[in-house]
Amino acid sequence: MPINDSFHIYDTTLRDGAQQEGLNLSVHDKLTIAKHLDDLGVGFIEGGWPGANPKDTEFFKLAQTELKLKNATFVAFGATRRADVKAADDLLLRALVDSKAPVVTLVAKSHDRHVDLALKTHLDENLAMIADSIKFLKASGQRVFLDAEHFFDGYLSNKAYALEVVRVAAESGADVVALCDTNGGMLPDELSSIVNEVLSASKARLGIHCHNDTGCAVANSLAAIAAGVTHVQGTLNGYGERTGNADLVNIIANLELKKDKIVLPAGKLQEAFRISHAVAEITNVAPSARQPYVGTSAFAHKAGLHASAIKVDPMMYQHETPESVGNDMRMLVSEMAGRASIELKSVELGIDLGGDKDLISRVVEKVKDLEGKGFTFEAADASFELLLRTEVLGKRPSFFTIEDWQTTVHQDESGNVTSKATVKISANGEVISAQGVGNGPVNAIDNALRKGLEKFYPELSKLELTDYKVRILEGRLGTGAVTRVLVETSDGNGEWSTVGVHENVIAASAMALDDAVTYGLLRQGRKPE
Repeated sequence: MPINDSFHIYDTTLRDGAQQEGLNLSVHDKLTIAKHLDDLGVGFIEGGWPGANPKDTEFFKLAQTELKLKNATFVAFGATRRADVKAADDLLLRALVDSKAPVVTLVAKSHDRHVDLALKTHLDENLAMIADSIKFLKASGQRVFLDAEHFFDGYLSNKAYALEVVRVAAESGADVVALCDTNGGMLPDELSSIVNEVLSASKARLGIHCHNDTGCAVANSLAAIAAGVTHVQGTLNGYGERTGNADLVNIIANLELKKDKIVLPAGKLQEAFRISHAVAEITNVAPSARQPYVGTSAFAHKAGLHASAIKVDPMMYQHETPESVGNDMRMLVSEMAGRASIELKSVELGIDLGGDKDLISRVVEKVKDLEGKGFTFEAADASFELLLRTEVLGKRPSFFTIEDWQTTVHQDESGNVTSKATVKISANGEVISAQGVGNGPVNAIDNALRKGLEKFYPELSKLELTDYKVRILEGRLGTGAVTRVLVETSDGNGEWSTVGVHENVIAASAMALDDAVTYGLLRQGRKPE
């Protein structure tokens, strides 16, 4: 049960958002994103469709043991039973029960034309499919929501049938019937009118699910909420098929800041900027600088009239305080950036900056300088913590120095590829040479580095490189392109991310690995040299 069951914030990034062109999430990606969504405080996280594909099936299996949610309720997605098949005999419905998700969202046709052409069955059989499927899942102890697919187009085509779908779903035990603008073609005034009519004609608890094909997904969602729905679906950063889904961050920020409707646990909205950008790094989809509330340009001001007014009162050219969503105001001439995010993040990491303005300013300038070179810290918490500790202590926490490294990749006549690395490390007053092999040069360096250091730090044997992402950044200010590498490492009890930037991808990787091992030793309670 979510913390606030009177109003639902329902996230479908991992299912509907993952249908975005060019977005391909691994099982590990989905687990990591789910944890970020839980940190944001959403009420429900839709994980995908167990049984429909191997990746989602594996994800749901792992989620049972690895996903410990503090705020959200985990949701499985699926379809109503097939036509002319008993619910108990439908394998995909059984997979929803086996997922052990406390909530299941079923998609059902509510447009008469889709029942005829897509399902190739009768209108009455579609209603029976809805009723049987809901009752079957309810009997297993699961809570059931229904997504009424193509509802608004269906309502305009056959109002009586669309309303009958809502009635049957509610009377069969669905807790929520979400009205879906699946094609994304509605406008706020007409959508609001239909929602009002449905609320007047039905006792069902209604939700809203909008796509952005008219650019109105957020506006349509807010219009439906104003009309009386108490459940809103969307995705982080507006990910989704075609032009995307309703952006949940925009909806949440507008509700909390404009309508005084608190829908997240206290303080969670201030995490929006960090989480939005962290997830963007995982999806490897570059975030839009002009995204409302959490874009890097959302509170940026150029010199001139705006700057003069902002010196008097920042709110003269801002509709909200950037700190409300964890963002920061930027004066593009004076380059004031990052203070709010850095202070929030340092508190989260347990590092007390003591309100030291000079220290915070140094960190801001350091982050700004590094980000100008291509670094990002929203999704590299460990690298950011090392940066913070360096500024607080006046020197970097250090256990070793990588003096030299070399990698080779060789393909033999049989097509077998071998990657090897040699590293020279100084640690504890000694210089060590170590070799490693791996399934690529980065993995080989990682293995060589840990192999060389295990003499002094045997706990490094627990470390494992669990994820690796590369992004080529366009040249800036006339410079050539650089490569940004994000590395995720685990010690079996937790995971952390580090970043490296260099013209050479292997050098960037070595930089990220250096941070990863250093942070891993700090986690183990080791004291730096």
